[in-house]
Amino acid sequence: MVRAGGILKLAALVCAFLLAVFLTFQLLQDNMDFKLSSVMSRSMPSNAVPTKPPRNKCGLSKACPPSHFAFKMASGAASVVGPRICLEDKTLMSGVKNNVGRGINIALVNGNTGEGIKTVNFDMWAGDVAPLIKFLNEIEDGTIVLMASFDDTSSKLNSEARTLIADLGSSLIVNVGFRDNWIFVGGKGIKTKTPFEQHIKNSAATNKFEGWPEVLEMEGCIPKKQDEPPHL
Repeated sequence: MVRAGGILKLAALVCAFLLAVFLTFQLLQDNMDFKLSSVMSRSMPSNAVPTKPPRNKCGLSKACPPSHFAFKMASGAASVVGPRICLEDKTLMSGVKNNVGRGINIALVNGNTGEGIKTVNFDMWAGDVAPLIKFLNEIEDGTIVLMASFDDTSSKLNSEARTLIADLGSSLIVNVGFRDNWIFVGGKGIKTKTPFEQHIKNSAATNKFEGWPEVLEMEGCIPKKQDEPPHL
């Protein structure tokens, strides 16, 4: 009985020792976790919260600098989807707005304020070029002009109309042919050729759609028109 009692006491001591070791280990681990979390919390800004990257106007890849208008546009897709023109986060022309059509689609914008002036479409397949020529001649100085093709742009486009568009800053309008895609941003009274222009030929070897080339897309920042100082 004495021996059995000694064995029980020894077992109890061993269990107590093991329990003490376990509790000590747990305490050290909790202490380390606490210190690590404290270090991590001190390294993070107190007001740090996950934020989404800011959305730029018209969905541009980067924001425009001050005194510039953000724009994004696309030509029509074959004869199915009309062109889209966005300026300063406002959709000026699109199929959804139901203000686009076959031919040349044009949006006029005030070069000082960025406000839309007018949107219009000229059918260059079955229409007449005379109304387009009249419209181009009446655009006022300082007006931003955005143009996008849809279906066919050139069948009725004569040399006079091409010259008037070239005067707005286009360097590619002379080459636009049957069912080519073309997008352009220029201005009345511009002194140089615009950097905002794209053109792709209708070619059976490279067309993305049967009978039509791929859609053209372009984005950028248009400088605001600066008022000239008064003459002394």
